[in-house]
Amino acid sequence: MQRRTVLKTLTTGAASLGLSKLQGRGILNGALAPLGNAGRFEPTWSSLANYQVPEWYKDAKFGIWAHWGPQCQAEYGDWYARGMYQEGSDQYKYHVQKYGHPSKFGFKDIIHEWKAENWNPEELVSLYKNAGAQYFMALANHHDNLDLYKSKHQPWNSTKVGPKKDIVGLWAKAAKNNNLPFGVSVHAAHAWSWMETSQRADKNGPYKGIPYDGKVTKKGGAGKWWDGLDPQELYAQNHPLSENSLDNGMIHRQWNWGNGVAPPTKAYCENFYKRTIELIDNYHPELIYFDDTALPLWPVSDAGLRIAAHLYNKSIKDHGHLRAVVFGKILDEQQRKCMVWDIERGQSNQIEPFPWQTDTCIGDWHYDRRVYDRNRYKSAKTVIHTLIDVVSKNGNFMLNIPVRGDGTIDEKERAIVENITAWMKVNSEAIYGTRPWTVFGEGPAMESAAPLSAQGFNEGKGKPFTAQDIRFTQKGRVLYATLLGWPADNKVVIKSLNGKNKVEAVELLGNQTKLNFEQTSNGLAVQMPAVQQGKEAFVLKLYGAIS
Repeated sequence: MQRRTVLKTLTTGAASLGLSKLQGRGILNGALAPLGNAGRFEPTWSSLANYQVPEWYKDAKFGIWAHWGPQCQAEYGDWYARGMYQEGSDQYKYHVQKYGHPSKFGFKDIIHEWKAENWNPEELVSLYKNAGAQYFMALANHHDNLDLYKSKHQPWNSTKVGPKKDIVGLWAKAAKNNNLPFGVSVHAAHAWSWMETSQRADKNGPYKGIPYDGKVTKKGGAGKWWDGLDPQELYAQNHPLSENSLDNGMIHRQWNWGNGVAPPTKAYCENFYKRTIELIDNYHPELIYFDDTALPLWPVSDAGLRIAAHLYNKSIKDHGHLRAVVFGKILDEQQRKCMVWDIERGQSNQIEPFPWQTDTCIGDWHYDRRVYDRNRYKSAKTVIHTLIDVVSKNGNFMLNIPVRGDGTIDEKERAIVENITAWMKVNSEAIYGTRPWTVFGEGPAMESAAPLSAQGFNEGKGKPFTAQDIRFTQKGRVLYATLLGWPADNKVVIKSLNGKNKVEAVELLGNQTKLNFEQTSNGLAVQMPAVQQGKEAFVLKLYGAIS
């Protein structure tokens, strides 16, 4: 996942790469040729703007994600394949202690250690389905550039190295067996600059000046486990460093292929395109999450536009209508019509006109043993509250459950999933198939909502939710008012229902008795049961002329 905090606009990024050159290639003005295959979408922003988010996705609301790959093998957190080459960092120190110096034991060797020996995709996906997930997403590749599926365009893939298993294929089979729409997340477009740390060498100590393995070639593999493979097809480092590459934070400011990033070659862009088309054609995902500003490699290449158009056209061909969903970050007004806007680790502060998605994790994106040891996972309560808040604003919620290198989740994660399951069994009707009401909610948390920064990252920055915080969803003539805490005096007043909308009956989900209520100009006062029913959040089902 991305941890960048500063990004330039699309225009700035394009300008830094040569605006006139891009216009001359027909990229910025949309003058691209139609796809060769039959279909109504062409690889242009104007054509993709005809996209309509499918109803199944609008209804689904909740998905679970396995952001799992070889970087989880070390169990030492996010972006390990980059951080292990940053001299003096926690990950570098851990790597040297556990595996050896990165000039001798590089990321390619971490891949070799990864065996996924205890992985049971059927059991995990079934667990997530039972918890209420309406779609499942698997990592197809990360910025580390290893494809987790059989690929004729990337020799470094999980069927040939590491676990020697078709990770995506087995996840897809499990999703199908559980009747869940299957998605993939694709991050590898950025390996070009993201792996530049592997070109470095220590500045201090006994290995001073000895290069890490980022420039190693096929020739160096003679007699080694990777004999016959070219590490440059993994690391993609046969190019000059980007400007200020030694600044570890520069990657964030160059994410949009601007600010002095080393421009990727046409061959690199086309290889990424072919790998992704192969993924779509062979594994038939209905959702693709791109960890990119807008689409992959935009604006230096039209590869992302071609991929999106191909997916949409294939979906229409396969199903007779469009079922596919593409997610992108930091979208302008036109781009939000072309795909679903994804906010990483954050939420919108209003009801959005188009469906959108929050993606977040109960811990780090890649499994981190320190999170487990220090009890730093998000609680089920936090997850449920976030889901409720997001759905009230026309959003979907995708949750990552970190997976260990061996393919298992730990008992603390499992307990969180089971608590989510218990809540969803009682209250999911206030989530699935709903739409926003006239307002998304009320209460003190709204007054201190943190603004979005970059692609999101406002998660947990506002006031904690209390019993005074209420979120609304509706379905037909039913309004759901979800209380994010149990009122201390067993009585709640919903100010938004101050007589303009006639309420005829009130129920508490999980409790079959009708509740007493009074509706005045001050709001709807509801007498809750004397004993708290359930935990985490409490859904009032309201009947009447309230739509």
